[in-house]
Amino acid sequence: MDDHPIIQEGIRLMLAASDDLALVGDAADGATALRIIEELQPEVVLLDMRMPGMSGLDILKCLRKHWPQLAVLILTTFDEDELILRGFQAGASGYLLKESSLETLFQAIRVAVHGEIVMQPEIMARVLSYIRPPAFKSHSPSLPASLELTRREQEVLAGVANGERSKEIAKRLGITERTVRAYLTNIYTKLEVDSRASAVAAAIHRGLLPGKDV
Repeated sequence: MDDHPIIQEGIRLMLAASDDLALVGDAADGATALRIIEELQPEVVLLDMRMPGMSGLDILKCLRKHWPQLAVLILTTFDEDELILRGFQAGASGYLLKESSLETLFQAIRVAVHGEIVMQPEIMARVLSYIRPPAFKSHSPSLPASLELTRREQEVLAGVANGERSKEIAKRLGITERTVRAYLTNIYTKLEVDSRASAVAAAIHRGLLPGKDV
């Protein structure tokens, strides 16, 4: 869903080149987007945060309320750091640069369909650098000691934040995919969230991702 005709047409042409992905509808404004999504029930939505009539953030919140299972990928540029962060908090499944390659677009959609978070490293780096400890600590108290993430849980969550799939996290840590899912369940419980995207958003705000200066 994008209000720029050139971007709309570009995505349409890119998806036409795929053997397993299909564009079922598009829209140039928020109200039309919500109507089309309700009618066509797509598996993945590509959403621009700047839409006329209704902001992309408001659309995202509405989608999360009515269709929580729907994967929503935010189409973004490098000058939208604050919007990226707010979309992350609202439950976006991931982010995709508008100038991404054909293969990157295809892979992001396929990953999102399976419930994985999509986060290109360059986008995550900008989000993390945008957050400053003082502002965040004053609004987001630390977890109680009994609910702090273990080192392994932090490693799993860091992999999720970097866009790794469960299989990749398992291979990197030398554990099974089932164990990765168990760690994720513990993380969700401790952070009081229900998805990978919201877990990463909560962790960013609490400074729980290892190896990051937040």
